[in-house]
Amino acid sequence: MKNVALITGASSGLGKQFAIIHAQRGWDLVLIARREDKLRELEQELSDKYRIKVLVISKDLTAVNAANEIKKELDKSKIEPEYLINNAWFGWIGKFWDRNWKDESSMIALNVMVLTELCHIFLPWMKLRNSWRILNISSTASLIPWPNQAVYYATKAFVTSLSNAIAEELYDSNVTVTALLPGPTKTEFWEVSGMDKTSLFSKPASARDVALEWYNGMLEWKLNVLSVGGFSQKVLMKLIPFIPKKMLLKIVREGQEVNG
Repeated sequence: MKNVALITGASSGLGKQFAIIHAQRGWDLVLIARREDKLRELEQELSDKYRIKVLVISKDLTAVNAANEIKKELDKSKIEPEYLINNAWFGWIGKFWDRNWKDESSMIALNVMVLTELCHIFLPWMKLRNSWRILNISSTASLIPWPNQAVYYATKAFVTSLSNAIAEELYDSNVTVTALLPGPTKTEFWEVSGMDKTSLFSKPASARDVALEWYNGMLEWKLNVLSVGGFSQKVLMKLIPFIPKKMLLKIVREGQEVNG
């Protein structure tokens, strides 16, 4: 396999788009998600259309030792990914105290622990070869606290901070770490989480556009890729440094109230 990208959360949304964009270059893939049927469909589509090799790994990434099991499977198949795309994540809208703790802890495990562990497992390998890329999906909301999705966006703040810190630690190498900070994006998550019923997320960007912007940013060795679609989100991002924190929190909270 050549120029292999390992993509988590690859069965739909941004993960699927990353896979398509990578495959269009004639490069091979390792696709990871829980839904094996969706992965198999994508494997068939991409291998037939672009004549590439695809390894499918159906895995619940929140399961104990999942990351190490993935590494062992790659070692067994003698596959060395050159791109690690940490795309698996989820989140929900709701008041912090109303949210089910089991769901919140699973979110922290997937959004923070799994991503961090995969980076930790693969970085020594990458450093040895001195030519790899890591892409971590964060969010524009990682830049500020985010009422009504408090835990979800706290995990994204962690992702941005971790990605930027590791990138600087790698200053003397050819290994790069890029964080994607998308605004509202039309994916399954956008609908399932309830974001489609809020005014702040009323005009999401397409998953294809966001994925392509991020992918190109990774190839250009960018530190962060800020990807915002709607006019109101673009204005908000530019004004963030100048808006008093309490006012900003109120704007975000009201923008995320679920419309009847």
